Amino acid sequence: MNKKSKNGGYAALKAAFPHTVPVMAGYLFLGISYGIYANVSGFNFLYPMMMGIIVYGGSLEFVAVSMLLGSFAPLQTFLVALLIQARHLFYGIAMLEKYRGTGWKKLYLIYTLSDETFSVNCSAKVPEGVDKGLFYFFISLLDQMYWVFGAALGGILGSFIPFNTEGLDFVMTAMFVVIFLEQWLKEKKHYTALIGVFASAGCLLVFGADSFLIPTMVCILCFLTVFRKPIEKAGGFE
Repeated sequence: MNKKSKNGGYAALKAAFPHTVPVMAGYLFLGISYGIYANVSGFNFLYPMMMGIIVYGGSLEFVAVSMLLGSFAPLQTFLVALLIQARHLFYGIAMLEKYRGTGWKKLYLIYTLSDETFSVNCSAKVPEGVDKGLFYFFISLLDQMYWVFGAALGGILGSFIPFNTEGLDFVMTAMFVVIFLEQWLKEKKHYTALIGVFASAGCLLVFGADSFLIPTMVCILCFLTVFRKPIEKAGGFE
């Protein structure tokens, strides 16, 4: 039984790793820039490393640096964090079916459901013979490891190397484009992709760049719920 479990874990890790390579490229660059930012703000490398392990909030971690340096305002900090991370409510709802039956791994899958991990787990197809829960678990674990390693490395390098992080956030944009194109090529029909594009564009025009994300998630969730059966029949869901 132990041997079977080990082999199953190795097979899931081997299958999961290629799906995380685009995330690794983005997370290492942004993690390093975050670590450097935290270091020049007065924190040693342990701060960004532990934030990556405990908070694991991406953009929230950048904001947390300035909040920790400001005056003590727990209510304001809570509201800012809630607004920044509110989109994960919709990610969680969308992943209910995929994470069903994953056992002890489910709590960790919920905890590590970042933007990029959501995109990968949503689009990745579990190979035949590979445990679904372990496959999603290793994608989530590898993604978090990339971020933590990048943040710690940036925190260390920030003490020795002058570094300009301007423009590094484009790495994440490029990564999402790659994931979107991969999903587009996998779908028989492009209903889900088109729903995402038009919902995003419409909400951007109506709500503006600073406030369109949550309305976009609501619209996408509503459309996918209403048109779930036609999309499934057309092969729009994996």
